[in-house]
Amino acid sequence: MNSFAVIVRYLAPFKKYAFLNIVLNALGTAFSLFSFTMFIPFLDTLFNTNSGVVADPGKFEWSYRSFMDHFNYQVYLIGEEHGKFHALLFLGGAVLFGAFFRNFFAYMGSFFMAPISNGTVMQFQRRIYNKILDLPLRYFSESKKGDILSRFTSDVQEIRASISGSLDMLFKDPIQIIVFLSYMIYTSWELTCVSFLVLPFIAIVIGRIGKSLKDTSGKGQAAAGEMLTIMEETLGGLRIIKAFVAEGKMKERFKKINDKVYRLQNKIMRKHSLASPLSEFLGILAFTFILVIGGYLILVKGDNSFTSSEFIAYLVIFTQILNPAKDLARTFNTIQKGMASLDRVNAILDDMSTVPEIEKPVRINDFNSSIEFRNVSFRYNEKYVLRNINLKIEKGKTVALVGQSGSGKSTLVDLLPRFWDVEEGEILIDGINIKNYKLSDLRALMGNVNQESILFNDTIRNNIAFGVESATDEEVTAAAQVANATDFIKEKIEGYDYTVGDRGGKLSGGQRQRISIARAVLKNPPILILDEATSALDTESERLVQDALVNLMKNRTSIVIAHRLSTIRNADEICVLQNGEIIERGRHDELLAQNGTYKKLCELQGFGN
Repeated sequence: MNSFAVIVRYLAPFKKYAFLNIVLNALGTAFSLFSFTMFIPFLDTLFNTNSGVVADPGKFEWSYRSFMDHFNYQVYLIGEEHGKFHALLFLGGAVLFGAFFRNFFAYMGSFFMAPISNGTVMQFQRRIYNKILDLPLRYFSESKKGDILSRFTSDVQEIRASISGSLDMLFKDPIQIIVFLSYMIYTSWELTCVSFLVLPFIAIVIGRIGKSLKDTSGKGQAAAGEMLTIMEETLGGLRIIKAFVAEGKMKERFKKINDKVYRLQNKIMRKHSLASPLSEFLGILAFTFILVIGGYLILVKGDNSFTSSEFIAYLVIFTQILNPAKDLARTFNTIQKGMASLDRVNAILDDMSTVPEIEKPVRINDFNSSIEFRNVSFRYNEKYVLRNINLKIEKGKTVALVGQSGSGKSTLVDLLPRFWDVEEGEILIDGINIKNYKLSDLRALMGNVNQESILFNDTIRNNIAFGVESATDEEVTAAAQVANATDFIKEKIEGYDYTVGDRGGKLSGGQRQRISIARAVLKNPPILILDEATSALDTESERLVQDALVNLMKNRTSIVIAHRLSTIRNADEICVLQNGEIIERGRHDELLAQNGTYKKLCELQGFGN
């Protein structure tokens, strides 16, 4: 039960609430026992047996027997002085008294259970989210987004149910069973020992169902993740699906996984539903067994160790053990489902592929001299994407990377902020390997403007000031001016408080890109990475964005991935990549004079001089 131990570890910050919950549940169970033991004097009074009355109970002592002796004697006196009906009224009031406090303490126990259950889930969600932010990009290139979202949503909800069940198993049900079982042993330990011979059989049956449920639940959650992946891909690619008339294909693809989830969920629900009726039947079996054995002892053997009314109360108390026992059976199956989900969540939480940081990293606050790629090679799995890259970029220079798609340009720039880690060779900034720098310091030196403008469903102001907590309105406005974004912002009624929509969908491509540039301007990084920042724009938007980029690149060290070669003719150095290697380098005019790959690329774009 390693997964169960993980849940218990999450309870540690809430031990104060756990203690209160245990105390309140114990009090509630004590009053519950008090209510049910009132059956003994009630039956004695009703049938006029008074078998439990002690003529002289003596001095009161703090024990169950002394309490019951004095209580029964008082009931007897009330019956003798005021009549049996008044004694029954008194006992009815005692039952109500016990029931009130039983339910009051049960509610208070649930009151303090809420922060434990919700707080534990909160920790899980926070850890998953933080882990997602810490994992390298390699992890997400090899994982399905839908499956990750499924683990964060449906799997966490299964864990929530499992945690609630675990808390009941830890704090509530065991207390009830222990208290009621103690009373049964006190009343007749021989009968209790005999009656509980059937419990191992019940535990084995429920355990087998639980193990099967865990296996099936794991498959069901994985299938639900696949279904969520298809939904996420459909929403993102709806335009392409319609354009290629592929609705039928996608419907069939979804139908297959939807049917698979349907079949697995049926199995899960049926196995889960089996626990309650099966445990109830087994409980009735145990109850009948006790009824027969107890009747035999009283009627046949003439056992005088307990009276008929005490035996009836004994049976009533035993039924109260059945309820928490059945709850434990249902809870056990819920926990098994939760354990399957927890295993899937732990696959993320326990992943060790985070970008490592040395114990005492070097702090860096500014960029002073150069960036150097020294004998850098990199591969995804077995295939090399970069081979023996040697490149030095002096401070204040602009270096452009060109080449066909898949030549390694984006991978090369992703190595600089350590989105991926170099496997062979090293990257140095100011002569120090970037692995020795504090990761947050390293990334603070850089600003990114990508081909796909990544905006958040927030205001224009907050998107520009993203990552710069202390930004003033004046600084945001100044950054927007540098990015040529003020004209379209002023057209919005809300201005900088205009919400851009999901992924910036309420803005045009050029507007989104200029917001991204304004964000980079506000960060004011000494190193700038531009990844095909204008390739997806129309001519007018490209001109506005290109002007904004020129403003952004002033007095900065820039690495530019260029799709349109006309945008990088003034770069200090142009590197042509092919199959992960730099095959040509130089200024624009020098590369044209070489009459090589760069010139062919220029000619293909109608840009040859």
